[in-house]
Amino acid sequence: MKPFATARRAWLFADTPKGATANAVLYTLVESARANDLDVYEYLKYILESMPNNDYLNHPEILDKYLPWSKELPEECRLIHKHKKCLKK
Repeated sequence: MKPFATARRAWLFADTPKGATANAVLYTLVESARANDLDVYEYLKYILESMPNNDYLNHPEILDKYLPWSKELPEECRLIHKHKKCLKK
């Protein structure tokens, strides 16, 4: 409940419908990444770095590989990868 309350406070500053939409999209991405056991920072970094370099506007099926439940995501985005790395130390 606390993450939702924190996000709700941030939504107070969405002065326009476009700002509210941007907040909703980002909140959805973050919560979907958490639900799929992804490292949220690494996941957002990955999609923000790689999506501008492809032609997803003409080929929307490309977006499937960036979804949080995609098997094509790099290992760095997965929390399981982080745990294995910590165990090796």
